Amino acid sequence: MTSLKRILLVEDSPRDTELVLAALAENHLANEVVSVSDGVEALDYLYRRGQYSGRRNGQPAIIMLDLKMPRLDGTEVLRQVKSDPALKIIPVIVMTSSREEQDLLRTYQLGVNAYVVKPVKFAEFMEAVTTLGAFWAIVNVPPPGSEAPPISSGS
Repeated sequence: MTSLKRILLVEDSPRDTELVLAALAENHLANEVVSVSDGVEALDYLYRRGQYSGRRNGQPAIIMLDLKMPRLDGTEVLRQVKSDPALKIIPVIVMTSSREEQDLLRTYQLGVNAYVVKPVKFAEFMEAVTTLGAFWAIVNVPPPGSEAPPISSGS
């Protein structure tokens, strides 16, 4: 039995969050998607701080990260994740509307695993998320400790 993976989605746009969640759910690409709306929440989740202090063990199999966010942007989240020995093995996909060469260069220098410019058209956006999700959630072998245990059907 293949374990389903947990995805951390860091996205401040409610519309984009909804589209990503719909594409992942439609294709059964994760048994859990944790969605946070900015970089501060993402780091709180990863470090089990604040509202996430009691969350279960295990890190996400992948982080899908927007760059342009309030409070703490995606570049700084990426910098902190990739500079922490306990977190740097988690694959990070930047999903952004930025086509700026400096953003692309900076994120690769910081260790991003993939950089995807969000398509504007709905169908293309859904296809991009589905393709990314299929590769990272099904094809790619995640780092140890990132697979979520199966969700039980009863208590």
